[in-house]
Amino acid sequence: MPLKLSLKPGEKFVLNGAVVQNGDRRGTLVLQNKASVLREKDIMQIEDVTTPGRRVYFPVMMMYLDEGNAGKYYDEFVRRMTEFMGVISNPDVLTECVNISRHVLAREFYKGLMGCRKLIDYEDARMADVA
Repeated sequence: MPLKLSLKPGEKFVLNGAVVQNGDRRGTLVLQNKASVLREKDIMQIEDVTTPGRRVYFPVMMMYLDEGNAGKYYDEFVRRMTEFMGVISNPDVLTECVNISRHVLAREFYKGLMGCRKLIDYEDARMADVA
């Protein structure tokens, strides 16, 4: 099933490891086969890995973008997920952690990333409550 991306002018994305930028007008890209694609808003730089949820997200993102070397990032994912789950008591968040782990084990890295986004949203909401 094709994947259709609607791109904003100048929007960047990663396609199978290559950084691609849309031109000066809105554009549409249709991918006819399986490819690793991440929009600019979903790409995390190493300097942005500043919280436990982001420490879980980053190795999953790397596994998705560099699937051939996923094993290289897997141990980091396990360590960071274990740390995260060790300090969380919210049953819904813990369930999401289990779901993310299942997706990663099944090599469904994009689904794992979307679950990690929920962890980051939860974390951000908790930090806003404290501030």
